[in-house]
Amino acid sequence: MSLQYLHSMLRVGNLDAALDFFCNKLGLIETNRMENEAGRFTLVFLAAPHDLARAKQDKAPLVELTYNWDENQYDGGRSFGHLAYRVDDIYALCQSLMDQGVVINRPPRDGHMAFIRTPDGISIELLQKGDALPAEEPWASMPNTGTW
Repeated sequence: MSLQYLHSMLRVGNLDAALDFFCNKLGLIETNRMENEAGRFTLVFLAAPHDLARAKQDKAPLVELTYNWDENQYDGGRSFGHLAYRVDDIYALCQSLMDQGVVINRPPRDGHMAFIRTPDGISIELLQKGDALPAEEPWASMPNTGTW
């Protein structure tokens, strides 16, 4: 089994203030930005200067700032979103995790993405390396369990 660390996602209430902190004060560099009008959110990916070449090539390791346009404050730890890892075979890993008693909160129905949670409730996103795998059972029809 192979894991590659991708990013940590943080929800921010004020994107300009967050970018000022992470870029101007801390020295991270913006590598990519995505605005989603329909979903009303903006994603901004940041890399440390020494990770910039790898971040541009592998899209890792990064900090993902998620700015939800209609929210400006998060309570109860909702500002931290998830850790993300690229995996060689999402189906094999999810099966192995299930066999070990881990709940697959968001199954890889699309052959590309799944979510699990740590014992402390921290979300972990698993992303298939390369193209999505063809849909297959039991994943294709498996419902979500809990929150992710």
